[in-house]
Amino acid sequence: MSNSTHRPNFGTLARALALALVLGTAACGRSGAVETAVVVPPPTSDESKSDATSEKAVLAGGCFWGVQGVFQHVKGVTQAISGYTGGAASTARYENVGLGDTGHAESVQVTFDPRVISYGEILRIYFSVAHDPTEKNRQGPDVGTQYRSTIFPIDDSQKKVAEAYIAQLDTAKTFGEPLATTVEPGKTFYRAEDYHQDFLVHNPSYPYIAINDLPKIDNLRRTFPDRFNAEPVLTQSAVAVSVR
Repeated sequence: MSNSTHRPNFGTLARALALALVLGTAACGRSGAVETAVVVPPPTSDESKSDATSEKAVLAGGCFWGVQGVFQHVKGVTQAISGYTGGAASTARYENVGLGDTGHAESVQVTFDPRVISYGEILRIYFSVAHDPTEKNRQGPDVGTQYRSTIFPIDDSQKKVAEAYIAQLDTAKTFGEPLATTVEPGKTFYRAEDYHQDFLVHNPSYPYIAINDLPKIDNLRRTFPDRFNAEPVLTQSAVAVSVR
């Protein structure tokens, strides 16, 4: 299924089922193989220290439920919002993006405190546990350009760090094959519908989440214990569910 089990977005269950049939395999919600972590080395080039207390990063790596869930559990992250990046404002809706022809990727806007965690360290978690950066225009069971591995830098500094890190990992053959991750600057992030926000936290028993995304949270806890925050940072008013 492509929409929330606890808050349908399309008015009636019949309409939701009809949309799922239209989207077919291009919608978040099918289960697949469990993803394993590949702990990558830290970036050799990172942003310079500054007095800033807040910075944003926009990342795409498959269905945004799992990527948002990962970064909600990272220390230093103050907010993680699911959304769409790469296309026009007029098509930044789930039913449009799911068709795969809008230019958008399901993405997550991560707000973090650079005094606690750097942009390069955010990218390290992104490459290591948030998704598989070697898959082109897909992640696991989800296929289409809307599931591509993409970094959307918000300024030239982030662009340089992202491009240098991809080159570093490729040169070292960290994944045994070239990264499919693209760097797409100058794109606007659009927040996704409310029912997509905090989806992993609210739906831990949803089959797609249990099979595809909860292992990512466990990988984060095991491989980056110093970065793991058991209490997720939520985008909406709700009771937090700890993942320990």
